[in-house]
Amino acid sequence: MTKTPAEIDAMAESGRLLASVFTHLDGLTLGGMSTLEINDEVERFIVEDLKARPASKGQYDYGFVLNCSRNEVVCHGVPSADEIVRDGDILNLDVTLEKNGWIADSSKTYLIGDVPPHARRLVRTTQEAMWKGIRAVRPGATLGDVGHAIERHAKKAGYSVVRDFCGHGIGREMHEAPQVLHFGKPGMGLKLKEGMTFTIEPMINEGRARTVTLEDGWTVVTEDGKLSAQFEHTVAVTATGVRVLTLRPGEKAH
Repeated sequence: MTKTPAEIDAMAESGRLLASVFTHLDGLTLGGMSTLEINDEVERFIVEDLKARPASKGQYDYGFVLNCSRNEVVCHGVPSADEIVRDGDILNLDVTLEKNGWIADSSKTYLIGDVPPHARRLVRTTQEAMWKGIRAVRPGATLGDVGHAIERHAKKAGYSVVRDFCGHGIGREMHEAPQVLHFGKPGMGLKLKEGMTFTIEPMINEGRARTVTLEDGWTVVTEDGKLSAQFEHTVAVTATGVRVLTLRPGEKAH
């Protein structure tokens, strides 16, 4: 479903507020915190400081405002008082925010303390892969072009792309059409049109692409126990290319 310029501007306001959540997180010492403490601080900041709504809370009966995915957790990690963020971890924080009826969705993988070089390389490559996909967005391009750009960059570095989960359309609802795969063939799939809004959120694995969902029904981990990283932005297709609605201050395309 396409959005009008005014609707995209409204989504961009939600995106601006969401970007400030990550600026706030950047200023915290995440190492030593529990993932539940991180969740609670993000909820306080969104509700009290930003006067907005954490869009994830209550969605699909989920009781938290974010996903905290450490190390081998691919996505949907559930905050817990017993899960302490440790030196050397990589930690993806995935947050959604709604303001005036419009939702933005973004995530960032944090390097906690002294992270080993192989993990830093995975995180850097994942961020680069997201930007490769974003730069492929323009009217007349296809979702296959976006997925191919992501997959090519990840595979060139020796990594695999998770196929079990994908990006999605977004607007007044958190999940709208279309599904945005992070792999594909050039020229294939839905043709992009001005006004489309969706997330690009590749999950890149150090080892094999296969995943397993744990008994809690939420947490998804790599089947082989190796590391996984993720980055995400909400974007809009413009007349000339792409607008990143959740761009963080000082952030530049890679």
